[in-house]
Amino acid sequence: MKAHKYIFNPMTLSYEKFRLGWRQKLVRFFYFLVTTGVFATAFVFIWYNFFGSPKERIQKRELEYMKLQYEMMTDRLGSLEALIADMQQRDDNIYRVIFEADPIPNSVRKAGYGGADRYEKMEGYSNSDLVIETAKKIDKIASQLYVQSKSYDEVFEMAKNKSVMLSSIPAIQPVKINDMRRISSYFGVRVDPYYKVKKMHEGVDFSVPVGTNVFSAGQGKVIEADVSKWGYGKSLTIDHGFGFKTTYSHLNQFKVKVGDVVKRGQLIAKSGNSGKSTAPHLHYEVHKSNIAINPIHFFFNDLSPEEYEQIIELSSAPSQTMD
Repeated sequence: MKAHKYIFNPMTLSYEKFRLGWRQKLVRFFYFLVTTGVFATAFVFIWYNFFGSPKERIQKRELEYMKLQYEMMTDRLGSLEALIADMQQRDDNIYRVIFEADPIPNSVRKAGYGGADRYEKMEGYSNSDLVIETAKKIDKIASQLYVQSKSYDEVFEMAKNKSVMLSSIPAIQPVKINDMRRISSYFGVRVDPYYKVKKMHEGVDFSVPVGTNVFSAGQGKVIEADVSKWGYGKSLTIDHGFGFKTTYSHLNQFKVKVGDVVKRGQLIAKSGNSGKSTAPHLHYEVHKSNIAINPIHFFFNDLSPEEYEQIIELSSAPSQTMD
């Protein structure tokens, strides 16, 4: 039963029931609403920030699970990167070496993927950094796998053309051993016979009489037949493909012309003493990817291991060139 409140009325000297006016009722109702609102707001704030709603707790567990999956995916991507690095190392140092192919430059293997705004739509979220880094790794792996796939296609083509490549490599001496007196000058820094200064000698000088047969060191196509009263004099250049070119200089007579396709061991010229030459000889050069390399390393069809070792030792001794 509701208790009534009484107040003493000094005018009537009696107790009367206490009744609130409409203003007092309105004020009390307003205070009630404010107090209730404050407590409700505090309760909701504490609950959602320290406990969360059931739906939020479920979403939080899902986010933690997704983050764990991203971390596991990142670890697996790291393993894939290590595997790709091993594939690249084998490709450059084994497969491409076997077929005399240049390794693929790092600038190509590590090339970027996409533009700067490629990951713009992934920004602005609490886990954006993790998602963007994972996406970058996936794109990087995809790019490297594409380059590696193209490299294997190239190696496969080289394997199919292995017989052609083997016949094209300049693997014999351009003059017969019985026709040459000696190798008068080797590849490397030598003294110029005219200027008496040290300069790079980019070939090998075979001391042979004028008119000695000169043979192509490998299958290829004649691309130059120069004639000069100075320098290399009469000179032939053959493109063997696969990055190889050979040059035969100080000749006396051409036996082939520009555009002719020649085989290994085919007669292409007669030796001479033309151009800047101090005595009859053949100056012979081998170029790989337009870089002069030591022709001695390509005499494996003509030399025994002992002869090869002896020539390598002689080539390191100082000497004077004949041109």
